Amino acid sequence: MSSQQPYLNPKLPFRGFIQGGLFDGKTITVTGRVLAGAEGFCVNLQCGTNASSDIALHFNPRYAGNSGHVVCNTLQNSRWGSEQRSKLTSLPRGSDFTLTFLVNRDSYSVMVNGGHFLDFLHRLPVSRVDVISVDGGVEITSISFQNPVASLVAQPSFAQKVQASYTFPGVSATPPPYSSSLAYVLPYKTILQGGLYPGRVITVYGCVNHNADRFCINLSYNSGIAFHFNPRFNENVVVRNSLMNGCWGHEEKSGGLPFYRGQQFTVNITCDTQCYRISVNGIQMFTYNHRHYLLQQIDILEVDGNVTVGSVTV
Repeated sequence: MSSQQPYLNPKLPFRGFIQGGLFDGKTITVTGRVLAGAEGFCVNLQCGTNASSDIALHFNPRYAGNSGHVVCNTLQNSRWGSEQRSKLTSLPRGSDFTLTFLVNRDSYSVMVNGGHFLDFLHRLPVSRVDVISVDGGVEITSISFQNPVASLVAQPSFAQKVQASYTFPGVSATPPPYSSSLAYVLPYKTILQGGLYPGRVITVYGCVNHNADRFCINLSYNSGIAFHFNPRFNENVVVRNSLMNGCWGHEEKSGGLPFYRGQQFTVNITCDTQCYRISVNGIQMFTYNHRHYLLQQIDILEVDGNVTVGSVTV
C-alpha cells in the first residue's frame, strides 16, 4: 500500500482528503511555523468536508500572553465533548514545528518535534476519518502521510530478504498491529522517490547484533552523504556527520548512545526545514542541521553494519 503524495505549502484554511482513510499504524506529519502574533491554530482529523462534519480529533494550541495550552476534543452531531487540556511546553510563537499524528488501536499519539506530547483516546471510529483540515495562526510547509508496512517487498535491484527470528516494535510504547519475521541482507540500499522534503519521515526497524561494533544509516546523494548516523558501541557515542566534496566534515557526538547490544530499536529520521530530527524508540534524541541544502537531491537511503534490519518505511 503506497502513501499518498504530500500537500505542499497549502493556503489556509485548508481541507484535504486522506486517501484510504485512517487505520492502525498510519501517520500524518504536519510541518510549518507558528506566526509571531498567533492566538492559536488547529489541526482537525474529520469525517467529511462539510462545515458540520464530525471531527474525530481537534488539536488546538491556544496562546495567552507568554504561555498557553493545547485543547483536544471531538465534535459529534454538532456538539463538542469534554476537553482534554495539556500545558503548551513547546510550539512557541514564531517557531518552526513538526507535528506527527500516529493512529493507534485505542488512541491517537501526537508527537511534537519528534518527542511524544500526548495521547487522545478514540471517541469516533477512525475508519470514518477521511479529511484533514488546518486553520489559524500558522504557515504550513507540508502535510505528509505514511502507511504502516503490512508486508516487506524487496526492491530486486537493491535488496534480498532472508528469514530471521526477530520481531520489531513500533514507534510508541504501544506496538503497532504489525511486525516482521523477515530481514534485509546488508548493506541495504533503496531509492527515496522524489528525494527529501520537510515532513518526510524515514523509519528503520531493527535489532542490534549481540557482538556489534557499529552500524550506520546514510542519507546520500549522487556525490556525497548528506547525513551519516553512526552509533559506535566501543566508543559509546553516536557520530553524526556529512561527506561532501570527498571530505568528511566536523563530527557531532553529543547526546550519548541510546542503543545497546541485542536491543530491538526503531529509528525515525524526520526531515525538517532546517535540520533532521532523530528519535529512537519514540524519544527525540538528536538534531542535525542541514549541510547539504538541496533536499530533493538526497534520494538514497543506506543501512549497513552490525544490525539486523526488519523493515524500512520511506
